[in-house]
Parts: sequence; C-alpha cells; structure tokens
Amino acid sequence: MKIRFVLALAALLPLMVACKAQDGSADAVAPAAEQPAAAPAPAAEAAAEGTATPAASGEQAAAAQNAENTPVPAQARLVGPEPVAGTDYLVIDGGQPIQPATGKIEVAEVFGYVCPACARFQPLIGPWKAGLPSDVNFVYVPAMFGSMWDDYGRAFYAAEALGVQEKTHDALYSAIHVEQSLKGELGRDSVEDIANFYAKFGVNPKTFADTMGSFSVVAKTNRAKQFAQRSKITGTPSLIVNGKYLVKGKSYEDMLRIADHLIARERAANAK
Repeated sequence: MKIRFVLALAALLPLMVACKAQDGSADAVAPAAEQPAAAPAPAAEAAAEGTATPAASGEQAAAAQNAENTPVPAQARLVGPEPVAGTDYLVIDGGQPIQPATGKIEVAEVFGYVCPACARFQPLIGPWKAGLPSDVNFVYVPAMFGSMWDDYGRAFYAAEALGVQEKTHDALYSAIHVEQSLKGELGRDSVEDIANFYAKFGVNPKTFADTMGSFSVVAKTNRAKQFAQRSKITGTPSLIVNGKYLVKGKSYEDMLRIADHLIARERAANAK
C-alpha cells in the first residue's frame, strides 16, 4: 500500500520523536539531520509494492532484481566517510546474528509497528532493503517491549508463518499511523482486531488468532527479545549489522549510510 503521507513526514519533520519501550527507556532514533542525505532513497511506491528500484548503480539493480550470487562491489553503495566506533556505531560484545546463514551478511532492523519513528523510517528502509546485494540477508525483528508491542510482535511472526508478512508490512503501518483504523500506542488492539486486519488479505481470522498464540510464534518472539537484549537495544528503529554493530547515526539516511559501510567491512573480512 502506498504511504506518501508517511514519506512526506519523513522528509519534513525533524527526527527527534522517540518511541518508548514499556519500561520507559528512550528510543535510539537519531536527531535531526545536519548533513546531506547520504544514500538517496527511491520513492515510497517501490517499498509498498515490493519492487526493487535501487538508485545507486546498474550493478546494484542487477543484484536486487536477478538475485545473482556475485555480490555488488564493496564501493558501489558507499557514501561519505568511514564510520567511527562509538560515534557512528557501537560494537556489540559477543554479538551474533539472529538468523545466521552461510556466506551471508545479516542486517536486522529491530522495529515496532506501533512505533511512530519506525513508521517514518519504513519509506526509507523498504527501498534500501530491496536494493541490497545478494550476499546480504535482511531480517525484521519485532521489538518485544511488552503490552501492544508484544501483540504486534506476535502478529508479525503469525503473518510470516501464514505467508502474508511481506504484503501486509507497509499496510499495517498505514492502518495504525495514517488511517488510524487500529490503535497502536493510543490503546491496545485486541487479538480479534488484529486478526480482522489480516482478514483483508485473505487470512481466516480464527486461523490468524490461533497462530498468534502458537508455540512456534511464542518461541520466535522469545528469541527476538533475547536478540534485542543481547544487542543492547533501548529503542526503535535500530539496525544491527551481522550481530556485531549497533548503528547510531545523525538521521535515518545517515543510519543507512553507516550500515552500507559496515556491510562492506564485513564483506571484506569474509573475503580474507
């Protein structure tokens, strides 16, 4: 679903609004951008429709569209200076990917559907994700901060299990933050309310509700919570590269710029 309104907010508003965990910890969202946007993001239509329209290079587009095994050269996406530890990212002691895959570099976004900052980040992260080289494995990890955060975390994994996560991801953000047909942080939606949203995409509401409470979904949410704790996540949206680096940055665009550099760093390390 197209979310031009969210894209407009992302472009016009300072990035100071923080989502808050249920324990009261502040969000890790970067302050307003003082530097030029590092990596231009394609239009929101590409994110909503799941199409790969990266803006950087022909090599990048080929990798995204054809899923070739040959990675895009390390410099193809890099913009700006090399990131600095402690300023641009934090090293995670003993960090590990949440879904290790041989020969892949993992990028995980810890997010929450109810988080306004995550809704503003999505029009940027969606196209960026679509343009990643084939040696990068992008993983969404729902933040389990309690209450409605946990409800929507279970909904994410239920949607994934039922094969509708990709086509409902943007639409759920829109339902909460644009249409306001779901409450998000303004109240607690029932399991039935959430299941009825997914019914619009062909899922039986009872099946969806049962899947939300299934053992496999509970196990995945527990793993997500452990990953966020291990990665020292205090707020959303947060990016973790290969389980090792927690991205900081001065803006959403800067977060993606830093992530590109850290991906290239991991690629070079793997080639040795």
